[in-house]
Amino acid sequence: MFHYKCLNPIAECGMALLDDNYSKVDDLQEADAVLVRSASMHEMTDVPNLLAVARAGAGVNNIPVSQYAEKGIVVFNTPGANANGVKELVIAAMLMASRDLIGGNAWVEANKDDKNITKDMEKAKKAYAGTEIKGKKIGVIGLGAIGVLVANAAKSLGMKVYGYDPYLSLPNAWNLSRSVIHVDSVEEIFEKCDFITIHVPLLDSTRNMIDARGIAMMKSNAVILNFSRNGLVDEEAVVAALREGRIRHYVTDFPTPTTVDEEGVIAFPHLGASTEESEENCAMMAVEQLKDYLENGNIHNSINLPNVDMGVCRTGGRIAVIHRNIPNMLTQFTGEFSRDNINITEMSNTTKGDYSYAIFDVDNVIDKRAAEAIRNIDGVLKVRVIK
Repeated sequence: MFHYKCLNPIAECGMALLDDNYSKVDDLQEADAVLVRSASMHEMTDVPNLLAVARAGAGVNNIPVSQYAEKGIVVFNTPGANANGVKELVIAAMLMASRDLIGGNAWVEANKDDKNITKDMEKAKKAYAGTEIKGKKIGVIGLGAIGVLVANAAKSLGMKVYGYDPYLSLPNAWNLSRSVIHVDSVEEIFEKCDFITIHVPLLDSTRNMIDARGIAMMKSNAVILNFSRNGLVDEEAVVAALREGRIRHYVTDFPTPTTVDEEGVIAFPHLGASTEESEENCAMMAVEQLKDYLENGNIHNSINLPNVDMGVCRTGGRIAVIHRNIPNMLTQFTGEFSRDNINITEMSNTTKGDYSYAIFDVDNVIDKRAAEAIRNIDGVLKVRVIK
């Protein structure tokens, strides 16, 4: 029996995947697993029984990923599950910025009691004239699941698309339109594009990726779109540029006191993945990944540990070991199996940064002595006898 805790409401289609082998608990101290969306877990470090956290979404800045890695706690996310919802909002936001749909709608609301509104609007509408996006240049920074969809959609709308991603994965490359122009630097996007949309995770290396220096390279009619994470754009620099007329709009899904009252800012209350379909996709993906890890030891889409898939154990036993990525670890593990005459039929050991994850399938049931001996090896963070 596995115990889990939900820190946020999770779509029912995902929760329905948890069978009688799973029991919901209220006390985090009792939980083997946590399902979370936006709740902050940074104060939740006293978690002696916790094995895994599954984030129903892509960003994990609400989770103490590094601290959990040190405790042997796997952190999952669900990349791509909400990609279409975010893509659609980015395209909608781009149209709003181009055509001043918000300004036009505000005029109608302000004049809704005007008996001559039909006549008066013909005079008023010229104040809300915009531009079309067809033929315009858009730069997509980050060609992950969302960035690829945005790039392809923009291309289908007749835009000239520039893409920047030095870490473009093979699957995403296959899905990307051949018409997207790859550039070697963000500076080229800043200089050439009418619309600039950013789709990268918030890391130390990407914080304020769009800053005063980059904004200074942009066209005076440039529109910056941020539907990825707060912190990727230097808001002080954006506000200064808007006030001086050096950019046209800043459209963001992350309103802050710095930006909300500025003319030229179009802000939404973090609606990117707020669709029924996205929430369901994220919930199902999060639960499926969590179950596969708890029941089989397999890891897919972990932020802090390597991906491993050994399928379902068909032998006498399976043991999983999270350990530091240092020399001589496997020799020590296999030595303990040898002492108990345990034969290894299949094994996997993969690494990610400072951490490694090993799975051993063996002929017979794992001896408690061997498991405890491995647990006591210096550099071992977590040991689980799965079968």
